[in-house]
Amino acid sequence: MKVLVTGVKGQLGYDVMKRLADLHVEARGVDYTDCDLTDGDAVMKLVRGEAPDAIIHCAAYTAVDRAETEPEKCAAVNAMGTLNLVRAALAVDAKLLYISTDYVFSGEGDTPFETGDPYHPRNVYGLTKAQGEEAVRSLMTRYFIVRTAWVFGLNGSNFVKTMLRRGAESSEVSVVGDQIGSPTYTVDLARLVCDMVQTNRYGIYHATNEGYCSWATFAAEIMRQAGLRCTVRAVATGEYPTLARRPANSRLSKACLDQAGFARLPRWEDALARYLNELEQQA
Repeated sequence: MKVLVTGVKGQLGYDVMKRLADLHVEARGVDYTDCDLTDGDAVMKLVRGEAPDAIIHCAAYTAVDRAETEPEKCAAVNAMGTLNLVRAALAVDAKLLYISTDYVFSGEGDTPFETGDPYHPRNVYGLTKAQGEEAVRSLMTRYFIVRTAWVFGLNGSNFVKTMLRRGAESSEVSVVGDQIGSPTYTVDLARLVCDMVQTNRYGIYHATNEGYCSWATFAAEIMRQAGLRCTVRAVATGEYPTLARRPANSRLSKACLDQAGFARLPRWEDALARYLNELEQQA
């Protein structure tokens, strides 16, 4: 099997490539410097040249707040870029695994969103990721859509690294306490994604580490596990205004994994401990 991976300079793409190497799966990783996803001809040329059996599409425009001021650029990458990749995948008869987000939903309520719930994005990023999903669903039959949330990994900036830095500099930090979801370690997500793409169990999936928490609870656990004497003060979303509206409810139901025979990811607290150890080894 040969796999083409997009977005390898990002957190998930980086760990997907590492996991495929561990599995001795032939893989080619590309990023925006290798191929502009918004250029349909360039995408087709790349995919035809590589002729992969499967494509894992991790690349995305993920600057959620900036997307509100440059929606065309965000749509060009997340919607049109995905459509270009879908057309190229069909041309070489490759299956496609598309990484998506909980932001395609409304973010309201207090129950986990199911895979079949309707789209209701509340910001530009979520809208363009939903459009990317539609490009996959409307044209392909051999596809996986994997929605995730609150991602952290070694290769790039993330909430954990931000909290570690702020916790080392301050005795108290204020963090939103009324947005609930599940942190997701890219090492764990990459393991699932790489296992999934080698099957024909196509469909839409939700994948995050197990357990729910608020951003404030997540921050407090980061401080505790890292041994930082920094108090976390939970604040309301209204006290921390952002350009893009954030979902209050990022809970995702993982029943789809159970039904398809895929193992759920470990608890988020366990994932955090392993990640902190990985950061320490890197230092």
